[in-house]
Amino acid sequence: MSEENWVIDLRSDTLTQPTREMKEAMMMASLGDDVFGEDPTVRQLEAKLAGIFGMEAGLFCPSGTMTNQIAIRLHTQPQTEVVCHKQSHIYLYEGGGIMSNSHASVRLLDGELGKIDAESIRHVINPDDDHAPETALVSLENTMNKGGGSVYHLAEVRPIRQLCKETGLKLHLDGARLFNALIHSGDRAYEWGRMFDTISICLSKGLGCPVGSVLLGKQSDIKKARKIRKAMGGGMRQAGMLAAAGIYALDHHVSRLEDDHIRARIIGEIMQKLPHVREILPVSTNILIARLDKISPESFLEQLAEKNIRAVKFGNDQIRMVTHLDIEDRHLEALEARLANWKSTL
Repeated sequence: MSEENWVIDLRSDTLTQPTREMKEAMMMASLGDDVFGEDPTVRQLEAKLAGIFGMEAGLFCPSGTMTNQIAIRLHTQPQTEVVCHKQSHIYLYEGGGIMSNSHASVRLLDGELGKIDAESIRHVINPDDDHAPETALVSLENTMNKGGGSVYHLAEVRPIRQLCKETGLKLHLDGARLFNALIHSGDRAYEWGRMFDTISICLSKGLGCPVGSVLLGKQSDIKKARKIRKAMGGGMRQAGMLAAAGIYALDHHVSRLEDDHIRARIIGEIMQKLPHVREILPVSTNILIARLDKISPESFLEQLAEKNIRAVKFGNDQIRMVTHLDIEDRHLEALEARLANWKSTL
């Protein structure tokens, strides 16, 4: 395919194709029935991730939405409340699962670049009152999708952890892109494991797997989580082929995430030069959000598509681009050439 016909697809890091080496690892995986707890490769993946974060156990699931929703169900009861940022994935993008799966209420907080802090949480913890749902769970997201891939640092999380301990609240982390955050911050994974009751790790985003997510937590919580997974239809049989992709990714695709971050920053510099791009949110990891001026996201995306560049609408005046395993330097060079060509017609 000639260079001008390349599709530069920046809609999401879920678009990655398994590498040849990952496919080989999948084909060679030892298999068993995971619902019976007998798939050795699934057990290996769960133990490997739990070990990385210094947590007791893991549970392999089809998606990050499922691991998040299992955690919420685990930590709440009907008529209790989940505290999270108003732009959290668990609230905006999981099909109303907090209500439909857990019958829980949601308290939405504001915060810069999608992050919340201990003081804002403290102010919304409900008193023991028949009129209010009991506050049960705090959920953070790292990296923060709607915050442009913004990153929590341990210094920001420790006061939240302390508040949850003082008030008896559970603390969950939607860590769909947690390895991106760790590469950016330099924090150690096991230090994050100490902060949370449960962590959801997605394998099918920056790590490049075709499917899968792992929920980490205490052994007793993961035992309960297995039952919740069964009720949600998440029990898989010979799932070791999928788990093998996760093991391969953990061994080979984590350190290279920095390449995605660098490329996202370069794309941000290119995009900032375009007319109608009012602002690029700070680019910390592999997500770039552009705020537009005097043009609709739909029109902007249509003109990008004419140059074989794909992105997504991300609000009334925003578009999102995400770098990933299948975006290389040659794509950035082509992107810059196409957009330079496009300036005069925008």
